[in-house]
Amino acid sequence: MSRIPQSFIDDLVARADIVEVIGSRVPLKKKGKEYTACCPVHHEKSPSFFVSPDKQFYHCFGCGAHGNVLGFLMAFERLDFVEAVETLAGQMGLTVPREGGEAPHAHPHASLLAVLEDCARFYQAELKRTPRAIDYLKRRGVSGETAAAFGLGYAPPGFDTLERALRLDRQGIDQLKRAGMLSEGQHGRLYDRFRERIMFPIRDRRGRVIAFGGRVLGDEKPKYLNSPETPLFHKGHELYGLYEARKALRRPERLLVVEGYMDVVMLAQHGLREAVATLGTAVTREQVDLMFRHTAQVVFCFDGDEAGRRAAWRALEATLPQLRDGLDARFLFLPEGEDPDSLVRAEGAEAFRTRIKHQALGFDAFLLEELARQAKDDGTPAARARLKTLALPLIQRMPTGVLKDLVLDKLAARVGVSVNRLLPEKGHSAPETPLPLVSSIESGRTTALRKAIVLLLHYPELAARRAPDPAWAQSPVPGLPLLALLIDQLRSRPSPMGVILEHFRASPHARTLEAISRLPPPRESEDIEIRERMWLDMLEHIAATHNRARLRQLTERPFAELQPLERQELLRLTTTQSNRE
Repeated sequence: MSRIPQSFIDDLVARADIVEVIGSRVPLKKKGKEYTACCPVHHEKSPSFFVSPDKQFYHCFGCGAHGNVLGFLMAFERLDFVEAVETLAGQMGLTVPREGGEAPHAHPHASLLAVLEDCARFYQAELKRTPRAIDYLKRRGVSGETAAAFGLGYAPPGFDTLERALRLDRQGIDQLKRAGMLSEGQHGRLYDRFRERIMFPIRDRRGRVIAFGGRVLGDEKPKYLNSPETPLFHKGHELYGLYEARKALRRPERLLVVEGYMDVVMLAQHGLREAVATLGTAVTREQVDLMFRHTAQVVFCFDGDEAGRRAAWRALEATLPQLRDGLDARFLFLPEGEDPDSLVRAEGAEAFRTRIKHQALGFDAFLLEELARQAKDDGTPAARARLKTLALPLIQRMPTGVLKDLVLDKLAARVGVSVNRLLPEKGHSAPETPLPLVSSIESGRTTALRKAIVLLLHYPELAARRAPDPAWAQSPVPGLPLLALLIDQLRSRPSPMGVILEHFRASPHARTLEAISRLPPPRESEDIEIRERMWLDMLEHIAATHNRARLRQLTERPFAELQPLERQELLRLTTTQSNRE
């Protein structure tokens, strides 16, 4: 498999202007040497998101999000690493090389994407020359501009229209089948899956067609038909309209989840560009995670009948494990007999927005309201105990944080006991299982080392002041081999923090460096002379720590087992230690 050379990635990050890249997606304001904005990762009213051009690094003091320019593209655009590299390189007019002279990176199912794109163009062309389909969309109120924005098309009648129109050979027909565009009859005969339907292309986050939904022009059954599961398309992992919403709004303040393609299209035509639809399935955790990667608030919109409330409940169950601090979920139930399409056409966009603002229930209110109904809560102690029994396991699914504590407070008030009575042994919320320390350097046991690495990340020019002892590369002191590696790297090529982190992305030290990068440098280090003196003093202290650890390591072994060079080292360290004392 081809690889992108690390040297190219390092150069790419070093040459990129992180302010320009982030500023094209988030409005930045200059504040001293840095730039600031409201965080695009979590919802906030006052800016706590800072971008440092000197360090090629961003950091949010509100939610802790941080990283370099590639990390930002991965988080904000929801790209994988290779996609982020290609996106950044493309913006800078560079071609991404591959080691070994292999072909540039291609999608593993590029041929399926190509055939689906051909299908989309064919359906769009068919729509333009089919008056019946055009009349149907006009009756539904869809404008030509909206149809073009969503790439709407029409699948004509016939069982082999795609094969004939696209002039496919046997291999192309096989690709159509793999892409879910052909079905197989009882006798193995292939035929077009979609016939006489308005076609809705389903796009991935990069705008590539990965599947289709089709709606009949009349009342035939099934009214809607979706592509099957394919190598490209997994219904529970995708959302219709997300690409279009992001294209229109970049990072929407909220996403409105509806059930039908036409709901999304008509809401967008009326100015509610934040609508997305599930794909004929109950809301999944993967879909909720996808939405919260692009917004801080999700509003689920369902029918107000019993079926709608059951669907809302399943959405709530999928959402609770994702609701960390800074995120929100709400539930809007529509009047009987109405759907978002009919309602927005009847009352207009502003009335629909008002409905969302004043009638959408907070997830906590919906949770307790629905469970009170199930518990037949009539205010008696037994009913309130049933409510607590039903609610507590669901709330405990939420990530530990202030939001979870506040919901527990609300349950306690509803049941009529203190939170401590709800959780007599654990207080407000169960403590998180301690994560294994990525290195003892983060535990506070090696303070000088941690401070030295912090100082070096913020002021890489310090590496030139002193070469590391070669023995540090194999030191028994936790974190010292990393410091030696950093000094060596920065002596040959001084780089800002963002470039350093990128260089070590695939290294065993990546998590340690990422954790330490969040720490601020000592305030006194702003003065150049003090900073350099601090650095040299730290290295002296670290050298002494290494010598003591190495001396202890050697003296614990029988002298007869030591190699000649180890005996010389033991003698030298013993002499040095005696002189110090």
